[in-house]
Amino acid sequence: MSQFDNVAVVKKANVYFDGKCVSHTVQFADGTRKSVGVILPATLTFNTGVPEIMETVAGRCKVRLKGESDWKEYGEGQSFNVPGDSSFDIIVAPGESYHYVCHFG
Repeated sequence: MSQFDNVAVVKKANVYFDGKCVSHTVQFADGTRKSVGVILPATLTFNTGVPEIMETVAGRCKVRLKGESDWKEYGEGQSFNVPGDSSFDIIVAPGESYHYVCHFG
């Protein structure tokens, strides 16, 4: 699926890490929400409150979940799960951009 139909989009962007990550919140008729965004080249740490599934729309990244020592690489069409009340480190290489959909809950 390359688009979401029949949704509401919050106009104001979520801007994190001095603009290295920018997303918009998408709200669905059933009350669920997702964020759609992009991460520019950087090494960042994100904290989670609820479980998340990060779906890779385009680009590549390396991810290390909290408590793990190994980095795993993800590309277009792949996803990774992050537990609630946790965190993950993500690396987007220079010259790349990582486009994602974050599914909450």
